[in-house]
Amino acid sequence: MTQRLVVIGAGMASGRMIEHLLDGAPEGWDITLFNAEPRGNYNRLMLSPVLSGEKTYAEIVTHDDGFYAARGIACRFGETVTRIDRARKVVVSQGGETPYDRLVIATGSAPFIIPVAGRDLPGVVSYRDLEDTNAMIAASRPGAKAVVIGGGLLGLEAAAGMAARGADVTVIHLMGHLMERQLDPAAGYLLQKDLERRGIRVHCKGATKAILGRDRVEAVLLEDGTVYGADLVCMAVGIRPEVRIATDAALDVERGITVDARMRTSDPSIFALGECVEFESQLFGLVAPLYDQARVLADVLNGGDAAFRPVQTATKLKVTGCDLFSAGDFAEAPGREEIVFRDPGRGIYKRLVIENDRLIGAVMYGDTADGNWFFQKIKEGTDVSATRETLIFGPAFAGGVQSDPLAAVAALPPEAEICGCNGVCKGRIVQAIEGGATDIAQLRAQTKASASCGTCTGLVEQVLALTLGDAFQKPAAQPICGCTDLTHEEVRRLIKAQELKSMPAVMQELGWRTSCGCPSCRPALNFYLLADWPLDYRDDAQSRFVNERLHANIQKDGTFSVVPRMWGGVTNARELRAIADAAEKYDVPMVKVTGGQRIDLLGVRKEDLPAIWADLNAAGLVSGHAYSKGLRTVKTCVGSEFCRFGTQDSTGLGIALEQRLWGSWTPHKVKLGVSGCPRNCAEATCKDVGIVCVDSGYEIGVGGAAGMDVKETQRLLKAGTEAEAIEITVAFVQLYREHAKYLDRPYKWIAKVGLDWVRDQIADPATRAGLIERFDLSQRVYQKDPWAERARPDAARRFRPVADLSLEAAE
Repeated sequence: MTQRLVVIGAGMASGRMIEHLLDGAPEGWDITLFNAEPRGNYNRLMLSPVLSGEKTYAEIVTHDDGFYAARGIACRFGETVTRIDRARKVVVSQGGETPYDRLVIATGSAPFIIPVAGRDLPGVVSYRDLEDTNAMIAASRPGAKAVVIGGGLLGLEAAAGMAARGADVTVIHLMGHLMERQLDPAAGYLLQKDLERRGIRVHCKGATKAILGRDRVEAVLLEDGTVYGADLVCMAVGIRPEVRIATDAALDVERGITVDARMRTSDPSIFALGECVEFESQLFGLVAPLYDQARVLADVLNGGDAAFRPVQTATKLKVTGCDLFSAGDFAEAPGREEIVFRDPGRGIYKRLVIENDRLIGAVMYGDTADGNWFFQKIKEGTDVSATRETLIFGPAFAGGVQSDPLAAVAALPPEAEICGCNGVCKGRIVQAIEGGATDIAQLRAQTKASASCGTCTGLVEQVLALTLGDAFQKPAAQPICGCTDLTHEEVRRLIKAQELKSMPAVMQELGWRTSCGCPSCRPALNFYLLADWPLDYRDDAQSRFVNERLHANIQKDGTFSVVPRMWGGVTNARELRAIADAAEKYDVPMVKVTGGQRIDLLGVRKEDLPAIWADLNAAGLVSGHAYSKGLRTVKTCVGSEFCRFGTQDSTGLGIALEQRLWGSWTPHKVKLGVSGCPRNCAEATCKDVGIVCVDSGYEIGVGGAAGMDVKETQRLLKAGTEAEAIEITVAFVQLYREHAKYLDRPYKWIAKVGLDWVRDQIADPATRAGLIERFDLSQRVYQKDPWAERARPDAARRFRPVADLSLEAAE
C-alpha cells in the first residue's frame, strides 16, 4: 500500500533520505516535497566556490527537475508550510492543505543576527542560501567594501569568495583567534596570516556596536570606536535550528526539535532530521551526521530498525586554499601533554594532545595528509606510548624510519572513515575498486566518496593507488600532440633552456616522431618560438589557423568577416563614411555592431579582401584582429569625460592600452575592459584583464571570461596612476605570453600557476620592468598592420580565385 509522505525542506539531509527511501521501496511512497526556496536540493557546501566564481550554481545542483520527475515526487518549491494540523494529519501552505501519513521536518537552521542597531538596513545579509550568495556576488565588485562579522568557517568562506571577486574585505571576529572551535591559537594565527597575505583584513577581539547607514549600510562601528566602511555586511556569527513550525505544532522542542534514535519526534507520525533536530542534547551542523540521520530515517520509514548513534567527527576544511584539520579535544587541561611540530618556512603546524598515553586531540595546519590516521587513533583510544617519539611524523615514521609514502593510508583499518561528508569508509572504497572501479570518477559515482566538499579526493586516490598497485595509473598531463610525448609545459621549458630557435631545431632536439609536425603542434610551436625569441624567429604563416593566415574570419558560407579596429570603441564621421562606402562598394550583406564596440562587415568575398582592406586603410582604419590569438578589443565606457559618475578617463586609458597592446600575439584571444566607475558599464569584470576606475585610482582584475565558461575577474593589483595601470597590464600580458600553454585563456593559466604567483611577479618592480622590456621588444618586431601588407598588388594575388590565377599563368 502506497503511503503519503510529506517532506518540509529540500536540503541535503532530506535529499539523501529520499534517495535511500526510494532505493529501498521505490513503489511504496507518494512524496510531496515543500521548500521555501524556489528550487530543489543543491550542495550548500559548494556555495563558497560559487561565491568565488570557481563554480556555477548549475554545477552544484544535486537533484534536478529530472530527478524529481522520474520518481514522481510532487515538488512545491517556493511554497512555505505555515502550519501543521496534527489532529487532521495535514500541512497547511499558501497552496492549501496537503494530507500525510508520515511527515518529515527538515527545515535546517536559520542564521543568528546579532541584535545591534542597523541590522535591518539594506545591504546586510547572512550566508545560508543561494540568494545570500547572489547578493554577495552582486556587491563584490572591484573597489567595493565588504565587512564580514564572524571569523568561523562560514564567515571566512564568505570573505574569501568576495575577496576573490575584487572586494576590499574586513573580517571582524569577537574571539581572540579565528575558528576557535576548530583551531587552537597557533593554528588560528597561521590562518589569519594567510588571509592577510591574500588581502583580507582581520580584526580579532572586535565587538560590533552598530551598523551605520541611512538608506542602506555604509559602515560598521565597533565597541572600541573603530569604524570600517562597508557597501555590504555579511553576518556569519552562527546558526540556530529552525524550529518555529514544530513549536507551533506543540512538538517537543528544546534547542532543536527533540528526536529519538529513530528520528521520531514526540508525535509518532512526524519525524525530523538535519540541523533542526536535537538528539541526546546534541545539535548537528556537519554534513556527515546529517547523512547518517538520513540513512537511519529512510530505513525506519521502510520498516527497518536502524538507530542513530552519533560518532566523533573530525573537521577537515579548506578555507581560501589553506589546509586545516582538527579532531578530538585539544584544549589545555591538567595532566595533558602535547607534541608540537612547526615549520615556519612552509607554514606547517601540527599539535597532538596526549592524556594517559592516549591520543585525544589533534590540530594540523598546512599539511593534513595524516589527519585520518591520527583521527583513527583518537577514536580507538590507542596506547601511543611505544611510538611517542615519532608519533608527530605520522605513519610513514611509525616504526622509527621513513617507509612507503602510502603508509598512512595502508595503516588505516577497513572501517576507517575516508569521506567524512558521506560517511564512506576505506573498506567500502576498496570493495568498489575490487568490483571494477579504476578511477576517481567511478568511485565517486559508486560510493559518493569525495562527491561533496572534495577535500578527501587525494586520500581516495591514495586508496585507489594502494589497492590497484602496479595497475594504478595516476592521471598524467596530455602531450602536445601525437608527434611527441612531451607536454606543452615541457616543450616551453626546453625551448628556453636549450635555446631552440626554429621548428626544425625543436623537432630534432626534442625527438619529434614526424619530420615536420602536425596541425596540432605547429601552431603551438610557432607561438612559443615567436614569444621567446622575437629577434631570432620569424612568424610562420603556414603554421597558423586559417583565419590568422587570411587575416579575416571565415564564415559558414565561405565568405569572410572584416572588422576594422576602433580604438577603445571610439570612431568618427570619416571612419563611419569609409565603412559605409565599403559596405556599398563590396555589396556587404550585413553590417553589425559587435559586443566589443566595433562594426563588423559580414559576407565579404575572399577575392575582395585586399581591396576592402586598402579602402579602409585609406581612411586610417587598421585590422581589428577579430580572428587572432592576440588582443581583440578594449571595451570602454565614457568615463569622467562625459559621465557624471565617472571617476577617471576610462576612454583615454582604454585607447592607450589598445594602442600599446595592438598586434601582440598571445596564447589565446585577449579581451580588455575599462569601466569609469564601479557601476561597471564596460563589463570589465568578465574580461581577461578588467580595470575599474575608482576615486583613488584603478582596480585591476584578471582572469575573467564570458564565453563557454563564465568567470569574474580576480583582483590583481591596484594602480594609483594611469601610467602604472598600463605598466601592470602590459606586464601581465607578457607574463601570460611567456608562461601559458597555447590555447589556454588567462583564467585557465592562472588556475594552474596560482594568482598569488602572478601577483608576486607583477608587484616586484624589477620583474615588472623586465616583462615590459621584453614585451616592447616583441612589439618592435611584430606590431604592424597585416591588412596594409596584404593590400599591396603583389601580395593580393593569393586572394584571387583559382580560375583567375590559372588564366593569368596561361597568358
